[in-house]
Amino acid sequence: ATIPVSFTQNDPNADGEDYNHIDHGVTQAPYERSFSPYDFNGGTTLAISGPDYAIVAADTRLSTGYQILSRNVTKLHELTSKCVLGSAGCKTDIDQLRSVLDINQKVYHHNHRKEMSTPSVAQMLGNTLYYKRFFPYYSFNVLAGVDKEGKGAVYSYDAIGSFERTPVTATGSGQSFLIPLLDNVIKHNNRNDEKRDLPAEEVVEIVKDAFVTAGERDIYTGDMLEIKVIRASGITNISFPLKAD
Repeated sequence: ATIPVSFTQNDPNADGEDYNHIDHGVTQAPYERSFSPYDFNGGTTLAISGPDYAIVAADTRLSTGYQILSRNVTKLHELTSKCVLGSAGCKTDIDQLRSVLDINQKVYHHNHRKEMSTPSVAQMLGNTLYYKRFFPYYSFNVLAGVDKEGKGAVYSYDAIGSFERTPVTATGSGQSFLIPLLDNVIKHNNRNDEKRDLPAEEVVEIVKDAFVTAGERDIYTGDMLEIKVIRASGITNISFPLKAD
């Protein structure tokens, strides 16, 4: 049935209803136009500390909604020779955050003629995020490195700079799949067998299995896994293929 509509004069229908006030999306009702400066580009990061090493890992998929924008975008960024930042969230905010951190690192190096220690980098990152607390970087970060004693140091952050040193952490779209596994296998929570120090090579294999597991349930995690093993002697890079669908 066709509804009679008039835009020029009142023309009530036989049932007494006036269809002149039907909103046809032209002039009747106010329309809200919204814009968000943020976009969640997916991906997962992970960091684990050991007795003389730290491991940080992330996938390389860049997504928005149900679209894969790129299959080869790193989420890891080396800040010093002993410290690596892993970030998931909005790609543009992550790039800006990296630029600010790099500038601050260069200023420190020029002033003190040495690179920052890992705990100092951790504090600088927390301060940088907190300065933007009223318009935060949409970036969820993990920081991994070794401290002055050569021990592994991993730091977990929220979006506005609150952080803590922790044995394991993960952020991003696959976080909820990784954390329970790490709590059990790495932190040894709720287990009766004796806890032992895991060598870096064994932890790398656990990380590979963890990302394969996350990729089975999270559409934003996939393509390629980047792993960095950080020791006092330097950083070792490892790549591992993940699902491409």
